[in-house]
Amino acid sequence: MKNENAEIWPRLIVLADMNAFFASVEQVDHPEWRARPIALTNGNIGTCIITCSYEARANGVHTGMHIKRARRLCPELIQVSSRPQRYAEVSTHIMQALARFTPDIEIFSVDEAFLDLTHCQQLWGTPDQIAHRIKQTVYEHSGILCSVGISGDKTTAKFAAKQNKPDGVTIIPPWQARDSLADIPVSELCGVNSGIAGMLSRYGVHRCADLQRLPISVLGKRWGNPGRRIWLMAQGLDPEPVKTGIPSVQSIGHGKVLPPDTHDIESIRVYLMHMAHKLGERLRCNHLVAQQFLFGLRLYHGWLKTTARSLLPSDDEMVIFRLGNRWLTDGWQNQGVWQIRIVALDPKAPCQADLFQRKHPARERAHLAMDQINRRYGAMTLASARLVDRSRMPDVISPAWKPQGHRRTV
Repeated sequence: MKNENAEIWPRLIVLADMNAFFASVEQVDHPEWRARPIALTNGNIGTCIITCSYEARANGVHTGMHIKRARRLCPELIQVSSRPQRYAEVSTHIMQALARFTPDIEIFSVDEAFLDLTHCQQLWGTPDQIAHRIKQTVYEHSGILCSVGISGDKTTAKFAAKQNKPDGVTIIPPWQARDSLADIPVSELCGVNSGIAGMLSRYGVHRCADLQRLPISVLGKRWGNPGRRIWLMAQGLDPEPVKTGIPSVQSIGHGKVLPPDTHDIESIRVYLMHMAHKLGERLRCNHLVAQQFLFGLRLYHGWLKTTARSLLPSDDEMVIFRLGNRWLTDGWQNQGVWQIRIVALDPKAPCQADLFQRKHPARERAHLAMDQINRRYGAMTLASARLVDRSRMPDVISPAWKPQGHRRTV
């Protein structure tokens, strides 16, 4: 509905942030859990809380908390096994609905999206009207409540969306952004990690207002354009546009949490094989191969890592597994393991085979059949015999998830 009287902003950016998204999906799908404290874990044997409902948060439960401690704080807490495929499905419906407002949409994560409505403000009305239309659209397509932040740049819009959770609306006009951010710690700005915040603290910069006294050249000299962007972000002048495209794949990885302090090498090998299968399947699904792989084990004091290179680019899980198993046999010293991870560091489209490369048509046919069966009947329906006793924990959604392209895979 066109609104001729609405005030036109020079730039209007919206962030739609779903409230406790995974928990909210579960409460929509299971009405008996509505208004009750629930906590999601990675499978029924998961020990760490992925996320929880606001009813649980009111009792002190939070993401990352051990489930036993959460039960002490909230005895009526309901533990729920996460369903990543379901959350990805709901997110896809929401994002498709939001795309009707503007083609300039950036799916920032599975439960967040930036929308640039600069060029269609008159179509949708005032910022307040826009916010409530977006909230209504999300609810109609998912039953989920969301918080909306609106401002003139991405950083301030994201800050605004956090201010009135859950189910809130916060509007910060561009000319008020600098003052609104002034007292905010720089560490709360999206993309400012502890290392950057620590460096800034040595210059006496703790709040966004403190950056006004620091020349932008200091950050530019230290971090280049990303540093200059941080200086502008703190002033409410984030220049970064809403990114509508999906960047080309730089790496593809999979990880899995093990039972705490696992020492049994055969159990670790099962997890290694599981991750190799997932990675191989994902490479094949996206018509990619890789030659350099990173293998990591998270120990009590940090990560034990190595990189290994296959003789030729591959998407075969057995090639990947053998590389990792060789390192596990030679490099692991029986330390307790909490997590395992495999990453393809150089995924690329397959090129013409080497003249002396041995082709394995039977193996390729087996992969084709296995992938088709698993896509139809569910992940790991068909897999190596070693994985019969694999962990039953479900997969997790990557922070870089997108509903299209290679990042669609959960």
